[in-house]
Order: sequence, then structure tokens, then C-alpha cells
Amino acid sequence: MHYDVIVIGAGSMGMAAGYQLAKAGKHVLVIDRYNPPHDQASHHGETRIIRYAYGEGENYVPLLLRARELWAELEKEVHKELLVQVGTINVSHKESTFMQNVIKSAEQYALPLEILTADQTMKRFPGMYVPEDFISCFEPTAGFLRVEDCVQAYRDRAVHYGATVLVNTPVVRIVPQEQHIEVHTKSSVHTANQIIITTGAWAKEVLQEVDVDLPVTPTRKTFAWYEADDALYGNAHYPTFGYELDDAFYYGFPSDNGAGLKVGRHDGGDALDPNGVREEFNDADAADLTRFLDYYMPQHGPLKFGKTCMYAMTPDEDFIIDQHPDDARIHIAAGFSGHGFKFASVVGEILKDFVVNGKSDLNLTDFSLQRFK
Repeated sequence: MHYDVIVIGAGSMGMAAGYQLAKAGKHVLVIDRYNPPHDQASHHGETRIIRYAYGEGENYVPLLLRARELWAELEKEVHKELLVQVGTINVSHKESTFMQNVIKSAEQYALPLEILTADQTMKRFPGMYVPEDFISCFEPTAGFLRVEDCVQAYRDRAVHYGATVLVNTPVVRIVPQEQHIEVHTKSSVHTANQIIITTGAWAKEVLQEVDVDLPVTPTRKTFAWYEADDALYGNAHYPTFGYELDDAFYYGFPSDNGAGLKVGRHDGGDALDPNGVREEFNDADAADLTRFLDYYMPQHGPLKFGKTCMYAMTPDEDFIIDQHPDDARIHIAAGFSGHGFKFASVVGEILKDFVVNGKSDLNLTDFSLQRFK
């Protein structure tokens, strides 16, 4: 079967791209080695934070604002709440680069942001402890996305618009030919005019098929849920949060309809082989997360359970959204470094624009492959 476009990797970015392309009238095949939404890569775990005053840099804000519009459009299409606006609070030293970027990006783009002292923060959110020499930045329009629901919504709507979704099918070979590109699985060969590669932790491996050496390191990460009093930590009045400490960065979520207080650690983690056996959540992981909560959210309850996932880390922790340096028929989105899910809606649109228009109108200079030359 020949297609206009084959999307290799149908997690958050790939499924969003498949949806956008099918909606634009393209004949699309979306292939994944598992059956998305699944728990084998980066997009599982119920929730991901979405925020707009961005500590990673104001260059991300235009993408975030477009992402928010696109999530709202998807919600209307599927008649389901996908983005839950509970607010986000970031906590750290005022002079930290991250916090200064939050404040600067809010000023530059006129985003609502409250800068609070430690005492003001603890009065607003009694379940939270903030050291006296810290400040917090509370962004009321931020919140979280229900990730499996988002991926499933994109999958359902992509199929509705005519996309074919091929699951449990690893791609084993990619062969660019003069007239088309061949995509080989163990049991079949498909051809397309263009391809998109959005394979997350497998990006380095897959892109070697098209002679691109991608500086992406798959990294094991952990997160867990704890019993919590919803009067303190429920999503009716408690925000998502990020704590930048001197030697660590923790993030988390309010108890969503009684699910429990969720917390994870963003920094650190061990490099791994995505094709190997990923070590399960263990006592050391639990001890690290519990130590953080005991100090900063001391009214939490016992650990319920923990999980692991994979980040696809770039050296600078910025994304890669680009086209193949020697073959404009091949489009790449990779290296989302643990802060990418919220962008899936706009990355899907960018990849559609690459295919349809040959370019995106958004400024993607900072996400180019060329920065690694």
C-alpha cells in the first residue's frame, strides 16, 4: 500500500501528527511498536503538567499558546475534558534562572502570574511548605492534561478522518528511494511520499536508518501516587507544582478525583536501552520521593504505588523538531526531554505543516538539528 505520509511512532507527537494529516485530507499510515496509548514509553501515567510562563525559556511560549488553542479544539471535537485548569505553582530561589525565565516570559507575553512570598504561598495552599528564602510563581490558567485520554482522542479522530493505525509492529528498516520511501516491518513493506519519525526513546535507533546520528539518551524516570486528604490536596483547590531545589527538581499533581497526590523527579535518572528490561519502581525510588514529600508536603499519606517511564534526553534538554538535512521528505520530532507532552498538539500541527507546506510559520530555530553540528 502506498501512502502520502507514514508516521513512525504513534505516541503523543506521532498520533497528533496522524490526526492533523488525516484531517487535512492526506492518506496516512501511523505505525507503532506497541498499541497506544500504552505504558512502554513516555506518555503514560494519567497526567502531565501544562504551563505557559515557561522556566525553560520564553522561546517556548508561542508554541505553548498555540498548543493550548489546539487542545481546546480537540476537547470540543471529542466532547471530553482533556485539559484541567487547576493552576501551576513553581517554587525556588527568586534568583534562579528557571524562576527568572518564568517571570520574564509572563511579562513578555502578558500571562497571568502571581509572585508570592513563602508565607503567602503557605496561606494560599496549607498543605505545602516553602522555605523562608524561596518565592513561588502561581499561574492560574495552567493545569494538567489527561494523557492517555489525549492520545486515545487523537487516535480515534485520526481513524475517523481516514488514517490507518498499525499497532504492535516495529519498523525494522527505512529505505529512501528516488520516487518514494520504503518502510519495512517484519511482515510487510509500505511506501510513502514523505515520512515522519516520532519514536521517542527509540529515535536514535530509528534515525540511524536514514543516516542521522541523533544525540538523544533514553533515561529511566520514576513517579508515584500517595494517599492524600482531598480537602488539602484535591484538584478543586490544589495546583500542579514544581520545586527547583539546590540539587534536585521535583514536580507533581493534586489528587485528581481521589487518585492521590502524584509526585515525580525531573532531574537525574539512569541511561537505559529502550529495548531492554526497564527496572521497576523500587524502594530507593520510593525513598527519594517520600523524602521530598515529607519535607515539603508533610500532610501526605502513605505511598500507594509507583511507576517508571522513559525520557528521551537531548544534551541541552531542548527539543528537536526539524527536517532531514539531506532529504526534505523526512521529518523529525524527538528529544522532548521530559517536558514535551504539553506540546503534542502543536507539534502535530507543525509536522503537518512540514508535509503540506514544506515549513512551519512558527520559529523553530532553537529546535534545529544544526545546533549539534
